[in-house]
Amino acid sequence: MPYPQLNERFQQIRRTTELICAPLTPEDMVVQVMVDASPPKWHLAHTTWFFETFLLKPYLPQYKEFNPDFNFLFNSYYESIGKRLQRTNRGNITRPSGAEVLEYRYYVNAHMLQLLDLELDKAVLDFLELGLQHEQQHQELLVTDLKYTLGTNPLFPVYMEKTYNQGAIIDQQWLPINEGVYTIGFSGEGFSFDNETPAHKVYLESYCLSNRLITNGEYIQFIEGKGYETSHFWLMEGWEWRKKEQVEAPLYWFKQDNTWFQYTLAGFQEVDILAPVTHISFYEAYAFAKWSGFRLPTEQEWEVASQLYPFSNHSVFAGSFLFHPQRETEFNLLGNCWQWCYSNYNPYPNYQQAEGALGEYNGKFMINQMVLRGGSCATPQSHIRNTYRNFFHPVKRWQFSGIRLAKSL
Repeated sequence: MPYPQLNERFQQIRRTTELICAPLTPEDMVVQVMVDASPPKWHLAHTTWFFETFLLKPYLPQYKEFNPDFNFLFNSYYESIGKRLQRTNRGNITRPSGAEVLEYRYYVNAHMLQLLDLELDKAVLDFLELGLQHEQQHQELLVTDLKYTLGTNPLFPVYMEKTYNQGAIIDQQWLPINEGVYTIGFSGEGFSFDNETPAHKVYLESYCLSNRLITNGEYIQFIEGKGYETSHFWLMEGWEWRKKEQVEAPLYWFKQDNTWFQYTLAGFQEVDILAPVTHISFYEAYAFAKWSGFRLPTEQEWEVASQLYPFSNHSVFAGSFLFHPQRETEFNLLGNCWQWCYSNYNPYPNYQQAEGALGEYNGKFMINQMVLRGGSCATPQSHIRNTYRNFFHPVKRWQFSGIRLAKSL
């Protein structure tokens, strides 16, 4: 076997996706309650389709496609691969059954292990690495999508019982960064997505970044301070969105008898005032920052601070399936919640979009979205790095998205 470690990693990542689905019922697996949230069964099939389409069909001699119809059903957005099911209709796929989708996964897994028995050139190994990273992205989406599905169920069902960290949190401090020219972006060995490159220089004025995230308790002060009722704190589009959608609190929050509760994957619970606030839009993050007298960092400021100050990787994904933001007992930038940055999702200087299907992975989404940094409690620990650029439209709230403040000097 030419690649024993890669073989083991491939099988571990594939098993993890299935373990995330293990507590779900057959009904949970197929439902789609909003456009952004794909059914778990679709995630299981799409990640399998990726390996079949981009690795097995072109590189494994005499590979026989499992089912030609699956290319239409489980292609996500790759125009160069052919026609595909509309995203809004993913919840309509009651057939193939869940059992057949698992059979598809096992079939592709077995042939992927055959592929790993061959001598592969660097281009194939790079595509394999992209496939593994792609599946880890879908593991995070799987968690947040199923939370939205369960969180809109009026019974607020429990996905998995867990006890959360109840420790003290670190005191608020401001980390100073001097004016200067800095290099950001990925360089060196290891994996990165193309939107993290090329490394390039940026000039920054002096600023400070907060050493911790904004807590639920601090966000409640914003609510009680009429932050949602005062247009002065909001960008115009955000204010119109807030009025139209009647947004008055983070997603999954409910007020009962003057106490705030929230839906978590462990069920309906009282809001922990010391845990980081999550499931807020960019517009809410901006309004909170303005209300507090500070601002959101740019992604350049966030990344430079991550280079200058030691931090811990606080992801709780690795093996625990906790999927809940934890009280911060030490300075960490990674793995609690995604942090909105006041930066449009644009290409870096001299960015080159790859040809063919690979070029559709990131480049064509570089418009009308905002950048988030840091990873979340649902991001696999081995998938997080300080150059990672996530991106969503400013109204989106179903991810574990929160707030880290900055201020100018």
